Amino acid sequence: MRLAAVRGIVRRTVMLRAHSLLWNYLWIAPNILLLVLAVSLWKRGTWRQMPAFFAFAIVSAVGDLTVFGADVTPSVSAQTFWGVDWAYLLAESLLKFVVIAEVFSRVLDPYPSVSRLGRTLIRGFGGALVLVAILAAALSRGDSTKRLVGGVHLLEQTVFVIELGLILFLFVFAAYFRLSWDRLSFGILLGFGLSACEYLASWAIMTNAAPSPRGRTLLDLLNMATHHVCVLIWFYYLLIPKRWEQKRLAKSAFAASGGDEPHLEHLEVWNRELERLLHQ
Repeated sequence: MRLAAVRGIVRRTVMLRAHSLLWNYLWIAPNILLLVLAVSLWKRGTWRQMPAFFAFAIVSAVGDLTVFGADVTPSVSAQTFWGVDWAYLLAESLLKFVVIAEVFSRVLDPYPSVSRLGRTLIRGFGGALVLVAILAAALSRGDSTKRLVGGVHLLEQTVFVIELGLILFLFVFAAYFRLSWDRLSFGILLGFGLSACEYLASWAIMTNAAPSPRGRTLLDLLNMATHHVCVLIWFYYLLIPKRWEQKRLAKSAFAASGGDEPHLEHLEVWNRELERLLHQ
């Protein structure tokens, strides 16, 4: 019995190591599922409703699988690997902000001026932050490899902080004006928000608690597992739309009947004033 218990502990320990079976699964499987989700959206024609997220799903999955390939290929140097990771993160980060702008536009679709302004601000803000992260990484000290590694971490932190801030703003804005969420938008933001919260929490632990190499590996596994959960959330919200849409239509009918009139009136005023400024 003791020998069997020891073998079980050893087996679990090996599974929790970098490049173990569990590690490889958590790196590869979510990206395969994300490509399957993109194909499903294409076949259903749903991708036309969220083209930015459709592009994000493809670029994120293909990019992460490319990084995995560079990681497990012995002939790829460390500098080349981090360069590939840089390119992947840049593309993914820019698309994230475009997706958030797209969601903002969908939520505020009845108010085109407010929607256009929000979309422009989010895209410009996101692009500027990415450029700042690139500049900070380029000016950091150390050899080229260390600058690449530090730049990747800086870019990830910057993107997740701003991403979470924008998502919280959208939820608070929609809650204040009692705007109804469509299922696609809510599911996408839920996945992004969960991923951002988990990553920032694990990064805080990694930088302040100084975990051991094993602890850092466990945090990496947690990051990958959270990404897996987010992909499953997107599967649920993007491929099973019926009941949610019925509730949304009922809520919209309630708002149209005057139930949310004070809040919607404020938003109408904002939209009219923006229209006036844009056409002056």
